[in-house]
Amino acid sequence: MGGGSGSGAVDPVHAVGRRPGSILVPAGPGDAVSAPRVRRVAIQTNLSCRTGWLDDADRDAVALWCTYHPGQTPHDRFLTKTTELTALGVRFSVGVVGLPEHLEAARRLRAELPDSVYLWVNAAEGHEYTDADAAGWIGIDPLFEFSQRPHRTRGRGCRTGDSVVSVDGAGTVRRCHFVPEVLGNLYDDSFRDALRPRPCPLDVCDCHIGYVHAEQLPLYDVFAGGVLERIPAEPVWLPLPARR
Repeated sequence: MGGGSGSGAVDPVHAVGRRPGSILVPAGPGDAVSAPRVRRVAIQTNLSCRTGWLDDADRDAVALWCTYHPGQTPHDRFLTKTTELTALGVRFSVGVVGLPEHLEAARRLRAELPDSVYLWVNAAEGHEYTDADAAGWIGIDPLFEFSQRPHRTRGRGCRTGDSVVSVDGAGTVRRCHFVPEVLGNLYDDSFRDALRPRPCPLDVCDCHIGYVHAEQLPLYDVFAGGVLERIPAEPVWLPLPARR
């Protein structure tokens, strides 16, 4: 599902863990990014904002999810911002929406970003991809196949509503951004009694911020340590057993 921030400041990825200090809510400069009890803040941005304020942020707590919109944001300016983030030592991922007209711009961006920066691709909302179409995007994002088609999720296990929730600016807590049922409020702690394992009530899930939490997919292993900010874990190479 296509997505991204057009405002330039913050467009938060919301999640809550069961342990104290793991609540992540909408944050801005000087707020949750430096609060001592917050373990992780992931901010979605199109990088039209300044980056200097991140110099005071806890590098272990803050990370960015940076969305590039070809035709809306100049390529060179966006790339300069990513260079600034690298110089600041801030962890980040970069992504684009997989529209056909964005393919060449995405290839150019991938070629100019450091290999260590993950460039993800979101399937465009309402757009169907043949295997041939998808191949071009997989060449940029090897994980694009997870986004290529919706996942059938009704009745299947999902971490949302148990160890993960969605929170809006008023503190209203829902299990998921795509499920309207209210569990309670963040600020009066009324949501906690509603936390429990529960199956997904939706037929399909087609957006990364939803299906990343689906238990049927291996994405918690793929993004271990970087689920909120969409940064894959470093691959671990294991020796093959000796042939007998």
